[in-house]
Amino acid sequence: MVSTYKKKPAINLDGFAVKGWEAIIAVLTKQSNSVIAVDCYTGISQDELQTQLAQLKPDIFLQTSDLFISEEEVAALTDRFMTEDTLFGYISNITLDEYVDGKKLKSAREAIAASSGRVLVLGPGAQSVVDADILVYADMPRWEIQQRMRKRHAKGLGIDNSNAPFSHQYKRGLFNDWRVLDKHKRSIYNRVDYWLDTVVPNEPKMIDRQTFYAGMDKAAASPLRVVPFFDPAPWGGQWMKEEFALDASKVNYGWGFDCVPEENSLLFDIDNVMFEMPAVNLVYIKSGEVLGKPVEARFGKDFPIRFDFLDTVGGGNLSLQVHPTTQYARDHFGLHYTQDESYYIMDAKDDAHVYLGFKKDVDRDAVIDELEKAERGELVFDAEKYVNKIPTKKHDHFLIPAGTIHCSGTNAVVLEISSTPNLFTFKLWDWQRLGLDGKPRPINVQRGKQVLDWNCDTDYAQAQLVNNVQIVDKGDGWVEEKTGLHKSEFIETRRHTFSVPVTHDTQDSVNVLNLVDGDEIIVESPTGAFEPIIIHYAETFIIPAAVGTYRIRPHGASTGKTCMTIKASVRI
Repeated sequence: MVSTYKKKPAINLDGFAVKGWEAIIAVLTKQSNSVIAVDCYTGISQDELQTQLAQLKPDIFLQTSDLFISEEEVAALTDRFMTEDTLFGYISNITLDEYVDGKKLKSAREAIAASSGRVLVLGPGAQSVVDADILVYADMPRWEIQQRMRKRHAKGLGIDNSNAPFSHQYKRGLFNDWRVLDKHKRSIYNRVDYWLDTVVPNEPKMIDRQTFYAGMDKAAASPLRVVPFFDPAPWGGQWMKEEFALDASKVNYGWGFDCVPEENSLLFDIDNVMFEMPAVNLVYIKSGEVLGKPVEARFGKDFPIRFDFLDTVGGGNLSLQVHPTTQYARDHFGLHYTQDESYYIMDAKDDAHVYLGFKKDVDRDAVIDELEKAERGELVFDAEKYVNKIPTKKHDHFLIPAGTIHCSGTNAVVLEISSTPNLFTFKLWDWQRLGLDGKPRPINVQRGKQVLDWNCDTDYAQAQLVNNVQIVDKGDGWVEEKTGLHKSEFIETRRHTFSVPVTHDTQDSVNVLNLVDGDEIIVESPTGAFEPIIIHYAETFIIPAAVGTYRIRPHGASTGKTCMTIKASVRI
């Protein structure tokens, strides 16, 4: 089978781009006695940047890490946000200035002021150290940071935790470091002269401010895709490996993340120079245009919709799990909203099923007692005794509001449509298996039992959560259906089945869609306001709210045939 799924979608852009350290250094040396600040995110290769930027031959070369408070002081500063929990912390409100030692900063500024030669400042917060003639920002997508964490190639902000377990590194990034650095980055966007991409080691690319903003403008006014990434899982399957032509040598792929802008990349093709940056930059800079003003008013600069794949074909059940209620998430993690979600079934074998909601009149005390005993290894939890096991087929849609016990069973491909907060899953039972690291995965019965919705039983699930589909409108060659979400959730989903062009409108909310059936469609503007984009089977794409009206029609091999999309937007 030849896969049509595009794994490196890029936005074509005219502008300035250079590739390679030699060309980058040449640009930065145009001003003979300049003060250059290279601000940066975590995860960059400090050694690479330090070695290559030394070619600028500065009279003073400062690294911001040398101006930070000690690692012990950083640990004390961040302790209340890291907590003692293995997985969960609390959202940090620290600023980058709190990492800086005032006396060291004063001495550094005095030395810079006394210098008549070139000055180079490198590291997070470099812009705050000196009023630079040239400000460069070396950015790094969170997914790449995670790969470097796993290889022990990344350090935390102000602290070397590279030898800590990946889960601890990720927790520090998610709850503290990335929050601190995103806050800093949002404050300096309009000051950055050049953006530096060092995702591929020793193959840097650099664009200027004008090109960066041209890319932001184009992306905010056009349909787009972010760069998907894939990861194995203890329960992972084989469907994505074949459908998306992924690395066949990998044992499985469980996760496919194709719309998580906080972690995905945005790719610009500038005269065949492929420039990669965090997709969240677009959300931060163009939140009103991308999200829509009503959505921005509610969520700020958070992208609230997430699409990802869960592949258990030839694999196993996901962990039996529950997501926290909004109040619990606020009280314990500092989140403003929680991970409501749904399972849209992309594909399924004959024996596929999901676990959803409790059976009618279960003994609550017995359920918790057995889950706690199973967590201690004293018994094997009998999920089917207490939880509904529901057969599933392609195009079923299961709604999963927070507090609902659930998991996908084996031999299904789930398109998970959810609100964005990630990691906030309380595993209740993991089927006696080990994680990919050969160790048991953390179970969270103590947290989970505080948020379980016992009213979500068999009758409720069947009436409210399973294929709650209503026809909204139809015409010659098309049908629009409302498939969710639940009344307590803020995401609305609509399914369109069509063999003719169908007109959509964003209605002041970002739209996220996936082609769940059909080979190929084209998304175009009725007025020619943006360049058409071709979408293939299973590809997720984003329509910024500012696009307004857009049209989708079958294309290529699908011309004249029936296609199907699922669309999510924020209920306003």
